Amino acid sequence: MRVLFTTYPARTHFHAMVPLAWALRTAGHEVAVASQPHFAGEITRAGLPAVPVGSDRGLARVLEADPSLLEDARAGVDAPTGPPTWEDVKDEYSEAVTWWYRMENTPLIHPLVGFARAWRPDLVIWEPTTNAGAIAATAVGAAHARLMYTPDSFGAARRDYLRLRPAGSQVPDTLAAWLGACAARYGAGGFSEDLVTGHFTVDHFPASLRLDAGLTYLRTRYVPYGGPAVVPGWLAEPPERPRVAVTIGLDAFASQLRDLLAELAGLDVEVVATVPADRHGELAGLPGRVRLTPFVPLHALAQTCAVVVHHGGAGTLATTSACGVPQVVPRLDLDGDFDEPELVGALTAQGAGVAVAASPSLGRDVRDAVARLLGDPAARERAAALRAEMEALPSPGAAVADLERLTARFRS
Repeated sequence: MRVLFTTYPARTHFHAMVPLAWALRTAGHEVAVASQPHFAGEITRAGLPAVPVGSDRGLARVLEADPSLLEDARAGVDAPTGPPTWEDVKDEYSEAVTWWYRMENTPLIHPLVGFARAWRPDLVIWEPTTNAGAIAATAVGAAHARLMYTPDSFGAARRDYLRLRPAGSQVPDTLAAWLGACAARYGAGGFSEDLVTGHFTVDHFPASLRLDAGLTYLRTRYVPYGGPAVVPGWLAEPPERPRVAVTIGLDAFASQLRDLLAELAGLDVEVVATVPADRHGELAGLPGRVRLTPFVPLHALAQTCAVVVHHGGAGTLATTSACGVPQVVPRLDLDGDFDEPELVGALTAQGAGVAVAASPSLGRDVRDAVARLLGDPAARERAAALRAEMEALPSPGAAVADLERLTARFRS
């Protein structure tokens, strides 16, 4: 069968797709990946055929031109203090349609439908914000599915919106109205809920980390992929001391990174910090136990570590979990994240990691958390149990037969 993957041009979103795309190719299916033109190189570097569609516009380019817009959007969002209410969700949902869904998808929809009409895919797999994939699939009668790069907060948000919306509400369902109009424009009827959540959803998070929105899910194993990489030779040498990796968002933590690394160097450990080469000068003079290295494949580094300190992103957390390593997650601004608080909360709830709140003593607090995990056999046991839970899920290759079955069920 022909399988079209389509994604918003973000590495995190696309990288989650690569293992399944290759599983389908090695099973003999034809695969193509569609995204905006400037992203074609990222796709081809993964060894997959790229289909450039549309123009290089959208939310990312707007924010590159004016980053203050992101801060303005975040300033109007209050952190939830309890279960969501209709007043919580109705305005935020409308804002998301205007500032996220429409801006991401509008440059893709028309050319993606055109390509789908020419190529005739049997199955379209789209990351959860690229609803253009659902519209294109519906226009040609293909089955379509979301592939999650993070736990399904998107499906949960739609579930909560529909559950909380009062009967007979005069507040327009802006997402349904927009997607319905797009579908009708391309002869695909009107709105249906699968335009929001797919015919089914491919999810590679284990039960202890996932967010179940009550939809049809195909569960697969998480396979780490972070792009082309070279494994440095020093990783093959056993560390003389317990190794602690530090891989955090440098821009967010730049003012505290030096202090954090210096504090960790005070422990009887080897510290490996992944920092872009052009930023190493900012960290000169750190103790000799701190190794600064540019990009190194995280799955290769993490499996040599006793603890990994990271920023809480879904891919980093899942990769470290797949390696069975306890984790420390420094947090700066939970209000600005839509998925990380729940994901990090699930990790810490089962004892495989520790979250450290923002404070002037962040470096010392991270050091204390690392020291605690190093001396806690239960944390290592819980991290190993999480790895075993992930390994028990079907591999992407084993999931291909289920994809074939689901495609036959939903393709019209």
